[in-house]
Amino acid sequence: MKEINLSSSVYELVTAYPEIQTVLFDLGLKDIQNPAMLTTVGRYMTIPKGAKMKKVDLHVIIDQLEQLGFTIKE
Repeated sequence: MKEINLSSSVYELVTAYPEIQTVLFDLGLKDIQNPAMLTTVGRYMTIPKGAKMKKVDLHVIIDQLEQLGFTIKE
């Protein structure tokens, strides 16, 4: 079972599940494709914080991840 804890950092999540990097990029979190940003800012940035910063609806991200078979833990 693939589980995503929304309090985990983006870096931790992408390391555990590399396929979410493309999903987050496609939904507007463009900096996730920059390796330097992922390894620096991504270590403390969470999906909810990134969604708020980039003005992306968190529920859209959650729905997309659930469609890919992830269980979301808030």
